Amino acid sequence: MVPSVPSRPARVAVLASAAALLLGACGDSGGLVSAGATPTASGPTRLWPGEPPASSPAYDYGEAETEVVKGVDIPGRDIRAVDPVAVVRAEIAAHPEMYSGSDAAYAGTTARMADCDAHGDRAECPVLRAYYRDLTGDGHDDLVLGFRLLPGNQTAVRMYTLRADRLVQVLAGDDAVLAVELAGRTVIIRSPAAIVGYEYRTQWTWDEEQQAMLLTRDEILRVGGPGRPSPTATATQPAASARPSSSGGPR
Repeated sequence: MVPSVPSRPARVAVLASAAALLLGACGDSGGLVSAGATPTASGPTRLWPGEPPASSPAYDYGEAETEVVKGVDIPGRDIRAVDPVAVVRAEIAAHPEMYSGSDAAYAGTTARMADCDAHGDRAECPVLRAYYRDLTGDGHDDLVLGFRLLPGNQTAVRMYTLRADRLVQVLAGDDAVLAVELAGRTVIIRSPAAIVGYEYRTQWTWDEEQQAMLLTRDEILRVGGPGRPSPTATATQPAASARPSSSGGPR
């Protein structure tokens, strides 16, 4: 049964009675009280409007850069069956200028990879625990992998997904890392700042159109109380080459 709708005169009478009750309540103790004047809204002011807009980016943030990982088996087309150590070794092989030779920035990582083997010292293996989460929204797990960039104190953060039976790297970030967090389709990397009581936070989010993780937020936040340093921010100081990083952009 469709409920009946009061006639217009009846609705007006009800509204008038309600308004009278509200007006009468305003003078009572505990009634409505003015919050004061509302600040005037102010829109953004554009500076130097006569300057021509930039036609190209000043820095390479690594947006939408992806890379097919070669030489890594994918048993049963299951990303959880992929060997994380093999993935790191594939990156070392693909980028010898960064990992091989005495002058390579991360030669220490290569030297320690032997500790990832069965008879090595697992505590010295630079490859960290792998995590799995559906970050692309396709209903299948993706792989988030980290490994230490030695001999410095930076950490490589990588994300991989399966695409047409191939392992594809869709995020690569190198930085001095306090913590890495996963939220929805986002990877959040927290890094120490040189300013006491602050830290950097970069947020990488899956972009369906680009089929990659894009840098969607890059900020510096206060994390310590007034007059005292943040325990996390002072635990590890960033390496001199940590900023700007090749994939995280300048600060």
